[in-house]
Amino acid sequence: MEKFNDNNFCLILAGGKGKRLWPVSRENMPKQFLDFFSVGKTLLQQTYERMTKIVSPENILIATNRDFVSIVAEQLPQVPKANILGEPVNRNTAPSVAWATCRVLHRNKDARLVVVPSDQMIMEEGNFEKDIQAGLDWVGMNDGLLTMGVKPTRPEPGYGYIQMGEEQSDGGNIYKVKSFTEKPEREFAKVFMQSGEFYWNTGLFLARCDYLRECLKKIFPPVLRMIDAEEVEYTLEKEVKCIEEHYSVYPNLSIDYGILEKSDNVYVMRCSFGWADLGTWHSMYETMSKGEGDNVVLSKRVMLDNCRGNIVKLPDDHIAVLNNLDGYIVAEKGNVLLVCKKEDSSALVRKYINEVQMSEGEEFL
Repeated sequence: MEKFNDNNFCLILAGGKGKRLWPVSRENMPKQFLDFFSVGKTLLQQTYERMTKIVSPENILIATNRDFVSIVAEQLPQVPKANILGEPVNRNTAPSVAWATCRVLHRNKDARLVVVPSDQMIMEEGNFEKDIQAGLDWVGMNDGLLTMGVKPTRPEPGYGYIQMGEEQSDGGNIYKVKSFTEKPEREFAKVFMQSGEFYWNTGLFLARCDYLRECLKKIFPPVLRMIDAEEVEYTLEKEVKCIEEHYSVYPNLSIDYGILEKSDNVYVMRCSFGWADLGTWHSMYETMSKGEGDNVVLSKRVMLDNCRGNIVKLPDDHIAVLNNLDGYIVAEKGNVLLVCKKEDSSALVRKYINEVQMSEGEEFL
């Protein structure tokens, strides 16, 4: 087996609340920690295993909320404690990347980083490994932020889109990014798909860490300055203390909005791996293979009678008998059952979460 490149690092983002997949994804056990498809591994475990084929396991970091550190340690006992970044407050993905970049640079000044969400489905693992490796090689030689784009297979309004600009002379299916569009209306998504210029934004991005640090400095307050300066003696304890005391100063920014949409040197690689974001019930339905009546059943004991276009996810010890349902989500976990139309379900689920929280309290979230 070919030895891993010691300059390659990976950050897995595992701090989200997964609210759009409520009630199966809950506050105390979000989707990344669930075995959604009954395959014996959670989404986080699948992501970690996938990345160990590309990056040395000792170079894989996990960013999560402090409340979930024990869950990460339990699901990934092989990961060193120092590689789990437990954020004291939720501040979206850009602060997570800033912290990880600092940690990695103190380990390797030539490091290249691939940032990976923990809630994705990859259909073609071999192509994924090839594309990520090519991307890491490219950012190692170029000042730039590299996103990974996948050709749309449907006009999906729940995804982000990247418009490709000029192709780069060094090849590798890499293009300058012309624009980002987040979750367009369905009609715009159709236009994007037909144009051939737009690719889905997978949320995967790569950069050389020293270049990424300079980009982050332009948008963030100097939370890590007391350990980032060359003349200061660095220790892991000092770094953790900085995070404890100052992390809340970071703005609540996604890496897409905070860095990628505001930088001049952003590129996209046209990738060949099959991909799906598992962020909403609708995207889950579109991704999964359909059974009789175009239904998606993610449970063991479900009887469907004259039902079409539904997605069903119940505890394995429950039995469901459904009659005459067309285009619904039926999802149950613990003390909550959700039955609602699949169309526009992302907005509906957010609405219901807020209403349940106000009327019934946190225990149902």
